[in-house]
Amino acid sequence: MSRRAVFLDRDGTIVDDPGYPRDPACVRLLPGAAGAIARLNRAGLRTIVVTNQSGIARGLLSEEDYRAVETRVDELLAREGARLDAHYFCPHLPEITGPCECRKPGVALYRRAADRFGIALGESWWVGDRLRDILPARTLGGGGVLVLTGAGEAERAEAARLGFAVVPDLARAVDTILG
Repeated sequence: MSRRAVFLDRDGTIVDDPGYPRDPACVRLLPGAAGAIARLNRAGLRTIVVTNQSGIARGLLSEEDYRAVETRVDELLAREGARLDAHYFCPHLPEITGPCECRKPGVALYRRAADRFGIALGESWWVGDRLRDILPARTLGGGGVLVLTGAGEAERAEAARLGFAVVPDLARAVDTILG
């Protein structure tokens, strides 16, 4: 296994983002997401989800709801021959819970993953549909790719201005990473 990792946002990057998903039955993989993750798996790259889940702080879902959706994502990916090595989430919302270092673009969860798996952060990638998903690449090194699924279109211009790759979806992000 490589010391490189690809840190993926979940909602709007791997799965459709209906807003604060809490029902596992409603989880839908975005087209091509499982195949893209399977390609990363075959290339020997760690694939790790890091996601902000402020719905927990807002009282819109529980940690158990989050875990049930996480399990469903893993099941759907497994059906298509893909797997995630780990999931990390931030349940906070600064306006409610106060500041934290795990809410993206904070880097605490990435450092935790790096310690657990021996990841070389400066050789890794960040992929998501929002700037906050990929900005840790500027702090930790590595590369960032904004996908235009989810909320990506609204952040396209700023991501390009900051020098990040901007691509239509996760499959194209993986093309960039493996290219």
